[in-house]
Amino acid sequence: MSILYIVLPLALVIVLGAVVAFVWATRQGQFDDLDTPPLRVLHDDEPRRRQ
Repeated sequence: MSILYIVLPLALVIVLGAVVAFVWATRQGQFDDLDTPPLRVLHDDEPRRRQ
């Protein structure tokens, strides 16, 4: 039973850290455009030169 005095606050600190990280990332604009970056990789090649 005494392990709950350690595990419960530790779990709450971890959850609070995850929530703070999510709010920070959202305010920094990390989730603004989720569609363009995966498509940008497909078109990242330089154009071929004709010889």
